[in-house]
Amino acid sequence: MRSRNTPIILVTADVRPADGYVWHSVAETYLRAITSIGAVPLILPSMADRIDLDAAVEMADGVLVTGSRSNVHPDRYGVAPEDKHGPFDPSRDATTLPLIRLVLQRGLPLLAVCRGFQELNVALGGALLSEIQEIEGRFDHRSQADEPDQRFALAHDVTFAQDSRLAKIVGNQRIRVNSVHRQGVDRLGRGLVVEATADDGTIEAVRVSDAASFAFGVQWHPEYWAETDPPSRAIFAAFSEAIRQHQDAKAKIAAEQDT
Repeated sequence: MRSRNTPIILVTADVRPADGYVWHSVAETYLRAITSIGAVPLILPSMADRIDLDAAVEMADGVLVTGSRSNVHPDRYGVAPEDKHGPFDPSRDATTLPLIRLVLQRGLPLLAVCRGFQELNVALGGALLSEIQEIEGRFDHRSQADEPDQRFALAHDVTFAQDSRLAKIVGNQRIRVNSVHRQGVDRLGRGLVVEATADDGTIEAVRVSDAASFAFGVQWHPEYWAETDPPSRAIFAAFSEAIRQHQDAKAKIAAEQDT
């Protein structure tokens, strides 16, 4: 039997064709961030039509919704698609959007990163802006480098809302984050509260207001520096603590049912 002290975290996957196969893949940085908090990452294939998501969530202690080069398809939030909105990953959309809603319904800890942040917004009825660097007054939030450490380098500041819970987690009202995205929040999803913004007004972090547990989305990539950058490490530490609290609550309910 699996030790209750070893959490399992579901990790969402991209669908990528290569070498004549279809691969369901996750960047190792997410997996390393999860192992750094003493948990076991379990990659969830984007195969909603063949996987029982209820069963997957039941066996998990938390969920990490990852970033990706692909974008949520505009059909998912009521916008006519254009070529510039791509690339797309419809199989991932079909998996992650119902997964997020199910995870929130079940009260599991949830951390959504970059594309995951955008998926969280869309899953709760929100809409996205495409190519925000083309909007007057907005910064260019895309990375300007290809080498990983430069691509994910800390690039700009974000300021937390006065009552931000993430600010308490990281211990500061303003931190520096990396920036590797072209899309941003347009209409905020139901029940989402803005936790942080960039200096150009772009929403950079949100919280699910009525969530039973830790449920945050961040536009940046804390997983890349989870072992060296203090705010990034603090976010994963808080995620870990919420997971262990969820484990304890689940174990207590199971024990009461056995008596």
